[in-house]
Amino acid sequence: MKYRLNLQYFADVMNATTSNTTGNNLSPEMKTYYDKDLIRLAEPNLVHDQFGQKRPIPKGNGKTIEFRKFTQLPKITTALTEGVTPNGQALDVTALTATVSQYGGFVKVTDMLELTAIDPIIVETTALIASQAGRSLDTVTREVLAGGTSVRYANGKASRAAVAKTDVLTVLDIRKAVADLERQNTPKINGSYIGIIHPDVAFDLMSDSEWVDWQKYTSPEHMYNNEIGRIANVRFVQTTEAKIFEGAGASSADVYATMIIGQGAYGVTEISGGGLETIIKSKAEAGGPLNQYSTIGWKATKTAERLVEQYMVRIESGCSLA
Repeated sequence: MKYRLNLQYFADVMNATTSNTTGNNLSPEMKTYYDKDLIRLAEPNLVHDQFGQKRPIPKGNGKTIEFRKFTQLPKITTALTEGVTPNGQALDVTALTATVSQYGGFVKVTDMLELTAIDPIIVETTALIASQAGRSLDTVTREVLAGGTSVRYANGKASRAAVAKTDVLTVLDIRKAVADLERQNTPKINGSYIGIIHPDVAFDLMSDSEWVDWQKYTSPEHMYNNEIGRIANVRFVQTTEAKIFEGAGASSADVYATMIIGQGAYGVTEISGGGLETIIKSKAEAGGPLNQYSTIGWKATKTAERLVEQYMVRIESGCSLA
C-alpha cells in the first residue's frame, strides 16, 4: 500500500525580519524597533532643540504650527479703595506661526552587500542615518537661532568683521550677555540660563578660575545633553554643530557663535511626537525587476521659530585653537 505524503506538513516556519504573510507578520515589530532606535540615536545631536518651546506635529491640521506667548501684566501702583472692587485686567496673548517643511534621506543596500557583508547592515545603516537626521534637524534650528538680532562681540568689538582670532570668549562677555537677559526679565531654565558653545570656544572659557565642571553641581540624571559646566550662572552644553561664520572675522578669522538663552526664547516642533520616522523598503518593494537592492531612510517634518528676540543673546568671538 502506498501513501502520498505532503512534506510541507513537516516544514518549520521561518521567522525573518521580512516575514509579512498572514499569521507570520513581523514587519511591524521591526518598524517599531528601528523607529525607536532612530529617535534614540538622533536625540543626542539635537542640542539646539533641547531648550525650545515644544509643539507636536499635528496630523490633518495643515502645515502651520502656532507658538504662543503671553504679554507681561503691568505693575499696579494705585492702592485699593476700601470696599471697592477694582477693574479686572485683560490678558494679551500673541500667536506666532511657522510653516513646517520635510527633510529626509536614504541609503540603497544591494542584495550582494546584504549577502556578503560582515557587519549587520541594517543596524549599522540605521546608526548612520540617525546621525545624519540628528545633525540635519539640529542645523535647521541652529540657523534660525543664529539669525537673532540680539548680538554682542567679544572684547568689545563693534562688528563681526572686526572680531580677530585673539578676541576669545571671556567670563566678562558672558556676564554682559546675562545682564542683557536680566534687563529684559528673561525667565531662567531651571534656575540658570543656557549656553550653547563650540568645543574650541569652550577650551578658552574653561581656563577661567570661575569655571565649574558639571559633576560639581549636578548629577548625570539631571544634566542636559552634552552639558560640560557652568560659569556666571550659565550652564553650557557643548556641540561641534555650534554656528561658525567661517572667514568672516578680521584677517579672515573664523567667528564662533555662542548662544545664551532663556526660557521661551524660541520654539521647535516635537520630533518624537511624529516628526521623525524610519522608512525601510525590502528588495521586493524597492529593488526593481530583479530585487537587487533595499533602502533604509528617514523622513522628518520640522520647523523652528524665534519667539522673543530679547530672550537670547548671541556672542561672537574668536578662538585660540582656530
